[in-house]
Amino acid sequence: MQLLFIAIGGAVGALARFWAANTFNDLHGSGFPFATLGINAIGSFLMGVCYVLLTERLYLHADLRYLLMIGLLGAFTTFSTFSIEAVVLLEQGCLGQAAAYVVGSVVLCLLACWTAVLLTRLI
Repeated sequence: MQLLFIAIGGAVGALARFWAANTFNDLHGSGFPFATLGINAIGSFLMGVCYVLLTERLYLHADLRYLLMIGLLGAFTTFSTFSIEAVVLLEQGCLGQAAAYVVGSVVLCLLACWTAVLLTRLI
């Protein structure tokens, strides 16, 4: 049953990621990987909210954690996309952009997740 919940969440997360990436790219262009950066930050924030609600506050069934945290958010945020976009920037000789993207992604996503944990605990 766990695999089914992960698969359902993963399908929804992948579709949400596709929609969000297209929306980001339509708004900001595709020269810099804003879509992946934004999606990963949003996903990290939502992961923090889910963590507090599902494991500290509501103590809901583990299947919901599989559905939301592993399936949906796991498919929504993709480290592999982040990795290839950083490599492409490096190969294009955009060392500054690559560094900004890598550092920005790590810092922004950690801050988003931590902020969500702290804010959700206040609710």
